[in-house]
Amino acid sequence: MAGAIGTESGAMLAAPGRAAGLGGLGLGSVRAVLLPVALAVAALAAWQAVVVLGDIPPVILPSPVSTLRYIVEHWDILLTHAVPTTLESAIGFVLATLLGVLLAIVITYSSLAREALYPNLVFFQLIPKIALAPLFIIWLGIGMQSRVAFAVFIAFFPVVIATTAGFTSVDRGMLRLCRSLTASEWQIFTHVRFPAALPYIFSGMKVAITLAIIGVIIGEFITAQAGLGYLIIFATARADTEVSMAAIVVLCVCGLLLYGLVALGEIVANRIFSAEPA
Repeated sequence: MAGAIGTESGAMLAAPGRAAGLGGLGLGSVRAVLLPVALAVAALAAWQAVVVLGDIPPVILPSPVSTLRYIVEHWDILLTHAVPTTLESAIGFVLATLLGVLLAIVITYSSLAREALYPNLVFFQLIPKIALAPLFIIWLGIGMQSRVAFAVFIAFFPVVIATTAGFTSVDRGMLRLCRSLTASEWQIFTHVRFPAALPYIFSGMKVAITLAIIGVIIGEFITAQAGLGYLIIFATARADTEVSMAAIVVLCVCGLLLYGLVALGEIVANRIFSAEPA
């Protein structure tokens, strides 16, 4: 039974995966890399020119060169603060993803749960998140738990919405075929629903990783003794804009690395699930 379902669903999912893989090679891949890099270099050059030609003091806007010099000279300090921020963001993201996928499964398979949960999820999403951050500090203390919990709170919603859309967008004919072959709901889920929902799941995860970082930074703004958010607030209070800018640059790098890991996970998952069964 599982082999029959795997063969049918694998044949439907493998062709798009191979087509996407072929389309991603060659000129398209080069453009996808060169265009963002060229735009970033142009923006940095313009930033440097504005600071130099406008004689803008570093306390207002440090130049990219001075910011890079500070990063190179004080990389150990920045790394010390980057580690807790990155770790807490990763933990919050993983928990948000697990919670989001589980809620999406419940919403997909239970109409009662869908009617009860979905409106409340939308309601909580409409609440200004930053207004609730101090409450998480009161409830969970000033440690890592409050920042991770807040990151989960603001990051799980896009995973729920995207995953639910993926689970419910499966071709009805495919589902009827599986049931006509006496497939169980677990077999349908593992061989049809989940592979078909992967693009949706990873779309939600890509949004969630950025929100998880934001949640951790907000928590560090309020109460922390380490982290890039703490370093930004500390430097800003001393009008040390160069340190703040260096911390922001490192934060962007950490965010890009985490986002890149999610994108890499998407590539690996697509290759696993689009491979034709033996």
